[in-house]
Parts: sequence; structure tokens; C-alpha cells
Amino acid sequence: MKRIRLLDVLRGLAIIGTLGINIWIFSLMDGLGGFSENGGLVYLESMDTFIYTFFIFLFNGKFLGLLTILFGAGLELKRQKNLEVDRKWLGVYVWSCVLLFIDGLLHFLFVFEADILMSYALTAIVVAVILEKGSNIVKWVGWILGILHGLVVLVISLGFGLLLRFEEAQEMMTRVVQRMSNETTDIFLYGGYWDQVAYRISHFFELRMEAITIIPFNICLFLIGVWLVRSGYFAQTDHGRKKRMKLLKWGMGIGIPLNGIIFTPLAEFNVVADRYLFAPIMSLGYIGLVSYLFDKYSTSLMIHALEKVGRVALSCYILQNVLASVIFYGWGFGLGAYNNVWIVIAAWLFISVLLILFSFIWLRFYRQGPFEYIWRSTANFKLKKS
Repeated sequence: MKRIRLLDVLRGLAIIGTLGINIWIFSLMDGLGGFSENGGLVYLESMDTFIYTFFIFLFNGKFLGLLTILFGAGLELKRQKNLEVDRKWLGVYVWSCVLLFIDGLLHFLFVFEADILMSYALTAIVVAVILEKGSNIVKWVGWILGILHGLVVLVISLGFGLLLRFEEAQEMMTRVVQRMSNETTDIFLYGGYWDQVAYRISHFFELRMEAITIIPFNICLFLIGVWLVRSGYFAQTDHGRKKRMKLLKWGMGIGIPLNGIIFTPLAEFNVVADRYLFAPIMSLGYIGLVSYLFDKYSTSLMIHALEKVGRVALSCYILQNVLASVIFYGWGFGLGAYNNVWIVIAAWLFISVLLILFSFIWLRFYRQGPFEYIWRSTANFKLKKS
């Protein structure tokens, strides 16, 4: 099965876009996402808060959702490739997911406490098993989990928004956020590298809570990726292009207003829904938008750059987190101490350029990234043994 360039371009954008939101975690910025006395209009308080809110609007959950959808699409393509040659795939794929989980665990312990690889590995195992049960099971699981997830997120968002209408609740939440911020600042800005590792170990379940609770959400997005592949959305045909234009129209047409709630006095009702409900709609819009640009500028330098990053996505994901750690944490350059929005944006752009340079240079000599090679060769070892 021939490699689909568009998927590589989308995957490269998702990696750089995910860094666009994770970079704020590394920077240890505090106070920008707080609760304003002006209701939800916290972005009006200063230029810094406006820039941060604009980044949230463009990045928060959108590129992570895109990456998750693409992971599901890749899973389905891998399944189809093995079926074409009449080769059993489930056992080998599950083994590769176990290896990815171990990779994610090491990444969590030694690099980044918000690792997504562990959650992806567990999700991929569940989805792979579901795909073996037939299309009706896939459809029902997707709809049931999707509806339940949407209802839960809406209830939580509504309750959280109503709670924050009370001044006492705002003060309590501000104190909680401030206390958590002070703890992480002490560890990651003034502590040593091994202090951070010890912190991740001692707070393992607390730090992994989101990764565990979003697994049903991830399953839904994986299955959306599967559906996009099966429905021909990534086919390089006129029919496929028309389908992707529908994603652009509906994804942006619905996603922008919903995610734009962050700029309104109703933003307090959007704290949870923004990331876990509305963002994936805009992720689909991003697929349509990038597809449109890809069809018009497929030979441009930027398209080639994103494609290269997408081909070594796993390596770039780990590399970008290592670089961000070195730049912002106390054991590195410690730029997190400056609490400056422009430093954060400059760091994001700088790391993105380094990722592009790395991918161009590496792929000039090798066919896949270093972590991709280790992961796939280890997974293929089981295939050869069996």
C-alpha cells in the first residue's frame, strides 16, 4: 500500500501544533488561565492574556484531536495492508502497542509528565480488538461512547460554569490553581532533574489521571479516523477531495463558533468542553483546510517540511519535549523563570524549526526516524519469531 503524503503532512502539522499547547506547560506560565472578575473575558486584562487565549483557541485540543484521529486512520490502514496479503496482524499489532506503552512510560518518567503515548497504546489495543468484531460493533461502540462522552462533558462544563459564578468558588479555585502552580514551579524550576523524576513517580496516578479518563474519548476519535479511511476521505481522487471540502466547511463552520465561546462571557462554561468536545470538530476542519492547501501547494517548501516531520512523527514528538525541557526547566536554561509570553512563542517557533531541520537531515540518510526504527524493528522481531 503506497504511503499517503497527505497523512504525513497532517501528522507533521499535528506534532508541531501539539507542541503549540504543550509549550505553555513547559514554560510554567501561571495566571494567564485564571478566573477574571470580568466574567469569562480574562483575555481583555492584558496583551499577554489575549495572546494566551488566542493560542488556546487555535491549539488547545485541536491538534491533539487531529493526532488522535490520524492514529486511528493509521491503525485502519495497517489493518487493511495486512488483510491484502492475508497476514494475521492483531497479535503483532498488540505487541507493538505494548512496546509503545513502555516507550510512553519511559517518556513520562524521564521527559514529560503529560505524555500521550501510554494512553494511545491502550486505546489502540482496544480499538484493534473492536475492529475485529465487525462493522456493526464498530458503529455501535462509536455512537454509544460518543454520546455518553458528550453528555458527561456538557454536564461537567455546565456545573463548572455555574459554580464559578459564585465569588467564593472563584477564590477557592484560584487558590487551588496557585498552590499547584507553586508546587510545580518549585520542582521544575528550582529542583534538579532527578527531583522531577521522583515527583513524577510519587505523583504517578495523579499525573496520569487525564490519560486514563480520556481513553473512551480517544476510542471515539480513533474510530472517526477509521471511518474517514473507510469512507474514502483520504483518497487522492475528486470524490475524496469533495469529501475533504465538506470537512473544511462543516468543521470550521461549526468548530469556530463553538471554540470561540472562549472569547465571550460564557467562557466559564467552556473550560472542559473546549478541549474535550468542541476541539475535535475543529480538528476535522483542520483536515479539510490542510487538504485544500495541500492540493494547491503540494510542491511548496512548507508542505514538504510538514511531510518530513510527519514521517518521523514519533521521534519528533519525543525530541520536541526533550528540547522544551532543556529550554525551560531549572536543570537546563531555566527560561521558565522569566514568565514571558514572547519567550514561549519564540521557543515554540525555534523548536519547530529544529524539528523540520532534523527531519530533513535524518531522512536524507535513513528511511525512518530513530524511535520509529527501534519501535518497528522490535515489533517485527515478534513477527519473525512467530
